[in-house]
Amino acid sequence: MIAETLAGISLFKAAVDGIKGAIGTANDVGEIAGFIDNLFEGESQVQKKRNQKSGVGLGEQFGVKSVASEIINAKIAKEQMYEIAQMVDLRFGNGTWRGIVDERAKRIKEAKEAEAVAKKAQLQKQREFEEKAQQAVLGLVILAVMALLVLGMLYFATRG
Repeated sequence: MIAETLAGISLFKAAVDGIKGAIGTANDVGEIAGFIDNLFEGESQVQKKRNQKSGVGLGEQFGVKSVASEIINAKIAKEQMYEIAQMVDLRFGNGTWRGIVDERAKRIKEAKEAEAVAKKAQLQKQREFEEKAQQAVLGLVILAVMALLVLGMLYFATRG
């Protein structure tokens, strides 16, 4: 857990350093897009690990060092995100960062919706398959009962 959080923080810090180093010479946002992706990914990893406390001992969850570290890292990340937002807006025009954040949120929402639609379609296919399987089994049972009845009738007809 702590190692994963540190990986997220490291990715975040490396992205911040990369953006700061490249922003002055970048001709468009695309030149720093990889760093921006890493920035969001690092932040996401830190938030996921911060919110995911299962399997961690109470001492690690509520210890002063853990709580202080989480709060300080979150504050530093927030400060650096603000700083990057200001740098991007200064370099590429006011509202550029907001546009990036909004577009990212839109794409994440669309991906989640598409995943939900795909999952729903898969469940529908599974239900249809189960219905067809039940109908096939029922048909086989009816055929078997009819065959037994015919055989029984033939048996009694030949005996008597």
